Amino acid sequence: MRISDLSRQTGVPIATIKFYLRERLLPPGTPTGRNQAAYGEAHLRRLRLIRALTNIGQLELTSVRELLTAIENDKVPLPALYALVDRALFPQEPALHSVDGAKQVRADVDRFVKELGWSLDMDAPSRDRLALVVLTLQRLGCECGMEYFLPYAEAAEKLAVQDLDLLPADGVGADRAAVVVRGVLLDVALSALRRMAQEHHATLRFGPKTADARPA
Repeated sequence: MRISDLSRQTGVPIATIKFYLRERLLPPGTPTGRNQAAYGEAHLRRLRLIRALTNIGQLELTSVRELLTAIENDKVPLPALYALVDRALFPQEPALHSVDGAKQVRADVDRFVKELGWSLDMDAPSRDRLALVVLTLQRLGCECGMEYFLPYAEAAEKLAVQDLDLLPADGVGADRAAVVVRGVLLDVALSALRRMAQEHHATLRFGPKTADARPA
């Protein structure tokens, strides 16, 4: 197919496709003439993957590039691939060390993780991220201990197992692109579902929204 066909089937402007080609986010096509090339299904899938990560996942192109490189590198094990997805979603490390009281809250998070029986590196950014959330909530007057997060942890574990069950038992031959796109897009889906559930139950408890309640 021609570049115009790629554009028509994906809705991506030709200028954007050419930009992806120049930046090597999209592999070059097979030359068919001067300034012309043919593209195949692999290009179509790659283009859809890039747009999913940028449009729905809201990832920066630098993060997308890193994920695409990891997808193509079979030497990157699946746990490391999941870690790269996490880093792409949260590119800034949580600045927990600079916050007063952080040491105790981090210890509470570590104990919580241990009680869950989860195998997790001690320097995993998600530990500090959760600790920062807990500490911030407490300082804003939302008194919640780690027990408040138990239902979140139980739901997260169930969802993680459901995702991993889609992969081969030994991980060999797994669709690495699917691993990445699920890791990104299902985060968006989970957030959307939680918002819908909140709106549903808030309406049941407090009544429907009114026009006056909408922000200006």
